[in-house]
Parts: sequence; C-alpha cells; structure tokens
Amino acid sequence: MTRRSWLLLGLLAALWGASYLFIKVALDDGVRPVFIVFARLALGAAVLVPIALRRGALALLRGRWDAVMFMALVQVVVPFLLITYGEQRIASSLAGILVASAPIFTALLAARYDDEERPRGVAAAGLVLGILGVVLLFGLDLSDDVAALAGGLMVLLASVGYAIGALYLKRRLRGVAPLGVAAGTLLVGSLVLAPAALLAVPAAMPAPTAVGSLIVLGAGGTGIAFLIFYTLIGEIGPSRASLVTYLAPAFAVLYGVWLLDEPLTAGALLGLGLILAGSWLAAEGRLPWRR
Repeated sequence: MTRRSWLLLGLLAALWGASYLFIKVALDDGVRPVFIVFARLALGAAVLVPIALRRGALALLRGRWDAVMFMALVQVVVPFLLITYGEQRIASSLAGILVASAPIFTALLAARYDDEERPRGVAAAGLVLGILGVVLLFGLDLSDDVAALAGGLMVLLASVGYAIGALYLKRRLRGVAPLGVAAGTLLVGSLVLAPAALLAVPAAMPAPTAVGSLIVLGAGGTGIAFLIFYTLIGEIGPSRASLVTYLAPAFAVLYGVWLLDEPLTAGALLGLGLILAGSWLAAEGRLPWRR
C-alpha cells in the first residue's frame, strides 16, 4: 500500500468513526432521529449522485431499481434509524463498538444462505469469539439498564441489516459499479424518508454545533466517506479497503471519551477487542500473520 492509500484509509476511519459523535451532538440538541437520518442521506446523496452521473454509474442500475430499493431499506434507512434511536440510550462509543460486529452477522447468515462465504475453520472460531465479545459487552455494560439494553439491541440489529445488505449486494447487484449502488441507495433512502422528515423538522433552528454536526455527518461521514471507500477499493482492492472496519471503532471510542466525556469501561475495552478479533477472523478466514 502507498502512503496515499494509508492516508485515505486513516481519513475514512476517522470520518466513519466520527459519525456516532455527530449523531450524539445532534440528538443532545433535540433534533429528532428521523430528521437526522434524512439529513444524512440527503446530504450524502447530494455529494455522490452528481459524481455517479458524471461517471455513468447510475445508468448501470437500469432495470435493477427494485434491488436498489431493497438495499436502501436494509443497508441505510433502517440501520441508520436504529443506530440513531439507539444512541438516545447508549454512548456513541458503545454504538461504534457494536456496529463493528457486522462481519460476524455476515458470517452467521452466510452459514445458512451462501456456501461460498460459509465460515470454516479459523473463520468459524472467529464467529464464536465475536459472539462472546457481544455477550460480554451486554452482560457487563448494559444488563443493569433496560433503556440501555434496548438501545444496544437496536444498534446490534443495525449490524444485521448491514450483513443482509452485503449478501444481497453480492447476489443481485454483482458487476454494478459500487459508486452507482451507493449513490442510488442514498438517493432512494432520502426520498423514502422525506415524508416522515417533514413531520420531524425542528420547531426552532438547532444550535450551530448541531447544524454543523448534521452537515459533516451527511456530506463528510456519508457522501465523501463513501467516495473515499470506493476510491480505495479501486486502488488497493476490497480486502485491504475493508481494514477500515477495524479502525473506525477505535476512532468512535476516542471521540466519545475525549470530546463527550463518555466512560471507558473495562467491559467495553474487552468487548471491543473480542468483537474486532472475531470479525477479522470471520471475514478473513485466517490468522493475522498468515497471508
């Protein structure tokens, strides 16, 4: 990997890890979750759609908009709503940790629906390790608070949505430019949420910090982040680009503890370690030092 690739990878992890921080800032100012998600999708689409049109990526979706609609629901609309509602009840850093479990759920679903991706050997061991991390996190940090437990389950369900979307993308949209899929799902998702967002428009102008958070969350953490991700896929391949999955939670924890004064518990650290290790093994199917 070149220095440019490492810089882009670090920038992408910093942007995606900061998404949970910006959601929490907007929530704390009283912005409703539905409006936060709509703003995120609309601003992300405003960044990606013109680029996708210029590159002809959206033209490849002709005849596949039903698949794009399904992707928009299971991989952006529903997960983003679950994460945002979940963050009303749990810390942003904890949300970032739980979302890192998406590769574990991908492996679980693949065991039933995709023989090519079915976890075997080391990957199966990683699956067990990751599940232990999730159980530990819930048992140590969430079991004493019903509201926090519900919030954690919401974020965990969002990870299931990401896993379903990944497998569906492989089956129904194989060969389509990823940039076109990303732009299409953000566009469709924002249109789906528009009616509900009209009912959730803030009665008064949010604070400048909340407005800034929404702008950076949508244009930066969604639009520009997706563009960087697909640029990396083109330059270094999908396997290396997926390393961002293991870097972003660390940024989420750093931002939450440093900027929001969120507690950093031993359970969160241990759970993060097990989830990331299990996700790596489940996704890669090998030990880190084995090529």
